[in-house]
Amino acid sequence: MERTTEKDSHYNNLEQMPLLQILESINREDQTVPLAVAKALPQIEALATATAAKMKEGGRLFYIGAGTSGRLGVVDASECPPTFGVPFDWVVGIIAGGDGAIRKAVEFAEDDIEQAWLDLKAFDITEKDVVVGIAASGTTPYVIGGLKAANAHNIVTGCIVCNTGSPVAAAAKYPVEVVTGPEFLTGSTRMKAGTAQKLVLNMLSTSVMIQLGRVKGNKMVDMALTNNKLVDRGTRMVMTETGLDEQTAADLLAKYGSVRKAVDSLK
Repeated sequence: MERTTEKDSHYNNLEQMPLLQILESINREDQTVPLAVAKALPQIEALATATAAKMKEGGRLFYIGAGTSGRLGVVDASECPPTFGVPFDWVVGIIAGGDGAIRKAVEFAEDDIEQAWLDLKAFDITEKDVVVGIAASGTTPYVIGGLKAANAHNIVTGCIVCNTGSPVAAAAKYPVEVVTGPEFLTGSTRMKAGTAQKLVLNMLSTSVMIQLGRVKGNKMVDMALTNNKLVDRGTRMVMTETGLDEQTAADLLAKYGSVRKAVDSLK
């Protein structure tokens, strides 16, 4: 397969470039990413539909990846409980090499084709669940092995990759291929490819949570009230929904612990 993510940058002699030119060039490349994501919207729709269907039946969403891709999965998974008020085991991010690899690279962890399935089994994964492999190159053995094992156990699989015709996409029932092309810094897929993966993850988790009823109107009515900013936001949301004054809304929110429960208490 042709890995466009590994092709030479369109720019050269970067160390000789004026700083502003470096920044302008990176920005110019970054502007191409949302356009690449737009081309993959039908694939994202298919994956989000299948994921929501499984989660409505009590399933969970697992992300598996290595390096930057693994970290992005962990980030998206970790944002779901505070944003949507869901249990911490509804969306799970697994990175090759374990949680220590979030901060420090674990040598050759991504090359172990058996480990992802072992990591998934630790969560008692079943046919109700969904596994999404994240790999910019589309060739990461850790991800390929995990997807193939999941398929063998009749588990719904998807992926987010940044090359076409990759082994990861071939192993996924619902592949998402966002072709971002050569990076500004040759091979540095934490840049455009990473940005593309983050955008797709935002779309996937947010659209799934909307389908699961975790959003009302355009508001995060189940968000965790974990700091003063969020309490203030929640209070304003209760005020908007009920017409209550600020103090009464704040008291109601404090009593029930969520915007949804506070508003529903008045019905």
